[in-house]
Amino acid sequence: MPKIGILTSGGIAPCLSASIGRLVENYSNPNVEIIAYLNGYKGLLLGNKIVISDEVRKNAKRLYKFGGSVIGNSRVKLMNVADCVKKGYVKAGENPLEVAANQLKKDGITILHTIGGDDTNTTAADLSVFLKNNDYDLTVVGIPKTIDNDVFPISQTLGAQTAAEQGALFFENVANENTTSSRQLIIHEVMGRNCGWLTAATAFEYRQNLTKKDFLPDVLLSQDRWDIDAIYIPEMSIDIESETKRLKAKMDEKDSVNIFLSEGAGVESIVAEMEKTGETVKRDAFGHVRLDEINPGKWFAKQFAKKLAAEKILVQKSGYFARSAAPSKKDLELIFRSVDLAVQSAMSGESGVVGMDEDAGNEMRCIEFSRIKGGKPFDVNLEWFQNMLAKIGQK
Repeated sequence: MPKIGILTSGGIAPCLSASIGRLVENYSNPNVEIIAYLNGYKGLLLGNKIVISDEVRKNAKRLYKFGGSVIGNSRVKLMNVADCVKKGYVKAGENPLEVAANQLKKDGITILHTIGGDDTNTTAADLSVFLKNNDYDLTVVGIPKTIDNDVFPISQTLGAQTAAEQGALFFENVANENTTSSRQLIIHEVMGRNCGWLTAATAFEYRQNLTKKDFLPDVLLSQDRWDIDAIYIPEMSIDIESETKRLKAKMDEKDSVNIFLSEGAGVESIVAEMEKTGETVKRDAFGHVRLDEINPGKWFAKQFAKKLAAEKILVQKSGYFARSAAPSKKDLELIFRSVDLAVQSAMSGESGVVGMDEDAGNEMRCIEFSRIKGGKPFDVNLEWFQNMLAKIGQK
């Protein structure tokens, strides 16, 4: 009988708990033991784990209605030895990859399911190779989650659609703040370090929702006050001077301006400005700039506020609200298809990451680990995105 290991890693997304539930349902044979490592690779390194109980097996469907990860997450890069030692996950002189592999071997795991982004799943591939080189056969099948939808060559990652829908819902309430004062500048900061897909998709969902509302222009309830005036994402250059003139005209016309901003837009400029003044730019274990520390929304507000003669400025972040949600119906369907194939692949001894392969006509398949990598940019030339920019008057 196989022995199953499960871990979730990286930031949370609206698919983790549901994916765990679907995995548990698929491995319904009571003789198949399922071990969940707590808090991702941190738990694997420290040997912190739980055995999925009969009670959880009988009620696994309940997990479909919850966000977050019911087995915990963490951001741990096994190849960053210094960081693992600093955090106490391994001792000085130890190789985190070897420590993790030995734990899997000690626990007798024969199939490991990792639910995470490109770092999570490529690390799992490294574990598989390490163990095979040490005469231990481990099948690893990853399930791709990331609200950024930025993993090559996967066309749609789990959790991204829900995050877009939830971000749109978030701004539906925030947008009502335009009635609290005249000349209001509202910046909606959306997660997305290098990829603008989530910001673009959130804006699209929000504008779709606007079409379902009945506005009343004879009071302060005209649709243009609730509409989006600008969308800024990392894949597009931003001409601050030109945009200032355009948005100033918008402010003069409708007494408010709404901006959807990807948190990664303009980061290079912000970091350069901080370092020029001698400020320390904090980074995580992967070397990424800690965006919550540099506050891109606040920086953009500073650039525009005075020039637009804004009387009130509001910067709101939907990230934690959106990524913590339970999956939507659309995402649940994708989760079920992905997890079901992941289990089939694992039982047949095929390692890889399950997803819709862009290079194979978006066929759902077990994609080779060697082809998995992050940093996939959003295609700004997509028709739906260009149409949206045209409608809001942004070129």
